[in-house]
Formats: sequence, C-alpha cells, structure tokens
Amino acid sequence: MILPIVAYGDPVLRKVCKDVPEDFPKLKELVSNMYETMYNANGVGLAAPQVGLPIRVFVIDTSPFADDDDLSPEDQKALKGFKQTFINAHVEEESGTEWAFNEGCLSIPEIREDIKRKDTLTITFVDTDFKERTETYDGLLARVIQHEYDHIEGILFTDKLSPLKKRMLKGKLTNISKGKIDVEYRMRFPKLKKAR
Repeated sequence: MILPIVAYGDPVLRKVCKDVPEDFPKLKELVSNMYETMYNANGVGLAAPQVGLPIRVFVIDTSPFADDDDLSPEDQKALKGFKQTFINAHVEEESGTEWAFNEGCLSIPEIREDIKRKDTLTITFVDTDFKERTETYDGLLARVIQHEYDHIEGILFTDKLSPLKKRMLKGKLTNISKGKIDVEYRMRFPKLKKAR
C-alpha cells in the first residue's frame, strides 16, 4: 500500500525515533509499504518518520543510482542491487574525508543542495528477521544511509546548510509545508487538513 509522505514542517520529522520491539505489530507489512511508497515516488531511501511514524526504521534500494555514468565503477558496483532494511540502526563511526554531493529528499520536494558528509560509515542494525549486523559502507552508498539515518535522529539535509542558504530557502520550505507545490506522489502537508 502506498502511504502519503510527510512534508517538511511536520513535527514527526524532528523527533529522535524510538527503537522498535521485535513484536512490533505488522512490522513486515510496514516495511513492504515503505518500499512500495519509495518506489512510487522514485526515491532510493525512505525513513519511517517520512510516513508519520517516529520509529527507527528505514529502507534503501540504490539500484536506480547504479546506471549513472558520472559515478565511478566502484560506486556503480556497490549501488547495483543494494537493497536493505535498517531497523534500530545506530551509527558506530563516521570516518574518512568529507565530500560534497547534491542531495534531495522526498519530504522536501524540488530542493536539492550540496551537502558534505564523511565518506565511510560503520553502522549496527537489525534486519527484518531481527538478526543483528554491523556493516561498514563507503562512497555514495554510505551517503544514502547517512541521509536516511539522519531522519531517524530528527535531522533533515537542510539542517546542514549555511545560515545564508537556509534564509534563501525559507520561502520555498514554507510553501512546501503549506502544500503549495506540485508533486507526483501522495504527500501529507502539515498546514493542510488532508493528504493529497
């Protein structure tokens, strides 16, 4: 089932999310709905707060990125076929060189900005079978995971911009929260009564 994606300005996007118990009702159904919602919106990642739930769950499928000719062969190989559900994720370490990449977000449509992040990430999480894993990722794959991880910490990519850039985007962000934007997927706007 395709869920409405919560737009910028909704308080749920600012919550530090809670861990999910193993007996969380219909967790696998939620994960399935999150993938369906993400694919419908042409995204490569989606976090539970973006569908209105303040829990530590996010899904990633970077396959659409893998065909980008501007990427290195290493990044293309890492991204091709990478699909993972992260539950109760906690970052162990971010390391390496900071580098900028143009990021966007399904909750903040039509805004893209260069964001600096470290290039290597070690993260502990459980999968949908509640098997604990600790993995290290780098390059663009690490960046996608870092972006979604930020969501479960109540952080948006726009928070990483300079004060000047934030002021320049203020009007656009206000319009997004009011639903004054055309999107091709279902969204729920905090200043409107219903999803559209």
